[in-house]
Amino acid sequence: MEDQPQLNPQLLLQLVQMKMPFGKYKETLLCDLPMHYLEWFHRKGFPKGKLGVLLATIYEIKLNGLNDLLTPLKK
Repeated sequence: MEDQPQLNPQLLLQLVQMKMPFGKYKETLLCDLPMHYLEWFHRKGFPKGKLGVLLATIYEIKLNGLNDLLTPLKK
């Protein structure tokens, strides 16, 4: 069984505030990254550290159709 990060409000808030720091989608909010980009990271491996945790979290949220969790935080 894989270790899943605890889903806490601070983590969710970071998903709607933090922008991708590099690559094709640089400056895009993590919550707005397209699924195909997140799937690519899932196949190749998420970066180490906080960014990797956040990308893996938004991947799981989108994969499971839980985008509505972020809607109140975007305001």
